[in-house]
Amino acid sequence: MKADGKYLDATFGRGGHSRAILALLSDDGRLLGLDRDPQAVATGKQLAQQDNRFAIEYCAFSEMATAAHARLWQNNIDGILMDIGVSSPQLDDAERGFSFSKDGPLDMRMNPNAGISAAEWLATAEMDDIAHVIKTLGEERYGKRIARAIVETRDENPITTTKQLADLVDKASPSREKHKHPATRTFQAIRIFINNELEELTLALEQALDVLAVGGRLVVISFHSLEDRIVKRFFRDEARGDDFPAHFPVTVEQLNPRLKIIGKAIKASETELADNPRARSAVLRVAEKLA
Repeated sequence: MKADGKYLDATFGRGGHSRAILALLSDDGRLLGLDRDPQAVATGKQLAQQDNRFAIEYCAFSEMATAAHARLWQNNIDGILMDIGVSSPQLDDAERGFSFSKDGPLDMRMNPNAGISAAEWLATAEMDDIAHVIKTLGEERYGKRIARAIVETRDENPITTTKQLADLVDKASPSREKHKHPATRTFQAIRIFINNELEELTLALEQALDVLAVGGRLVVISFHSLEDRIVKRFFRDEARGDDFPAHFPVTVEQLNPRLKIIGKAIKASETELADNPRARSAVLRVAEKLA
């Protein structure tokens, strides 16, 4: 890490990663944080007032290219960190509607000022569409049963709270996974859909390569198999380079790879899990820009 480098925390949250990065920077180093959650941005503005090496932008990480270009940082960022998914403060705040363990409005939007809430979508979506989301984004095998229960229930009683949805899923699920609430996959799927998370991730990865300096590193932490699959495939494809037929007589350099994968995927240690059980599904991947 370059003490005087330029870095991007693409998912600021409440600033834990940003503060750790700032601790390693010299007076000449710079860090830009991004977040689409207005509460996170408010925290970021407080940090910016305390430390002039830091700035915060109110935007999704899929808009990092615009944020970097506004500061003339294109092709000049030494490191980008992306911590994908919902943050602990969002889960812990019942009013945000992310958690099935805390009763609150069924919202789930990372930016509550944009788009429709989970409750609004569930009130009007077709049963097949709900089932598709739950099955594909939540990898929930009872997706169709749960979707049918949602539609049957909403016709008589609108589903507006997290407890209503969690109880409904619990009743609709014929079996249980050990140490996992039956609503876990359904809540996860609806949240990913409402926030367009997989598409946002794909856009962010593509833009990261455009704004990184040669030798700059991209670090991605994912918590869901679908997210990690996207990251793993992106790293693999960009490290492989141009897609020539296998029998073509070209060297590795002629394939124009844009990334070099650094090490293997890293998962949380037992010590880390003891401190933070939510890290049990975290996977960290690192790659370096070649050209």
